[in-house]
Amino acid sequence: MYARALFDAALGEKRLEPVREQLRQLVEAEAAVPELRELLRNPQLDPRSKRAALEDLLSGADELLRNFLLVLVDKGRAGQLEEIAREFERLAAEQEGIVRAELTTAVELSDAEAKKLLKQIEQASGQKVEATRSVDPDLIGGMILQVGSRRLDASVRGRLERLRRELATA
Repeated sequence: MYARALFDAALGEKRLEPVREQLRQLVEAEAAVPELRELLRNPQLDPRSKRAALEDLLSGADELLRNFLLVLVDKGRAGQLEEIAREFERLAAEQEGIVRAELTTAVELSDAEAKKLLKQIEQASGQKVEATRSVDPDLIGGMILQVGSRRLDASVRGRLERLRRELATA
């Protein structure tokens, strides 16, 4: 809900990219600076103190983002900044026609192989695909492609598991 509100406001005011970049920087800073993480996530800190510290910290930030963060503090949601930023990024990518995917293979793919596979996925989906890649030798062979809540399991392990279930029900 909060990510959608920030996204819609940034899009409406044609400030999507600056807000997106500054939000990304803030999340990176939260991960790197324990004091900032404590400031945002500690529910026992006085909201007025949090607000004053954030106003000082964000004095040069985009006004829309600064006001949004102050609302998060007022609502007791500042600790959810990372999740909100992740959803904001998903909405921005969706707006750009980009699909985020997770590609898990049994063996490491070369960059050329991964590029070819992603190109095939783009052609099938009609959208640009950005994928994170990982290796899971337990797949035995093949791959698993996760796009949002959709999952395509084309692994040997998945096929063996489906076969096992079919034999168990027969």
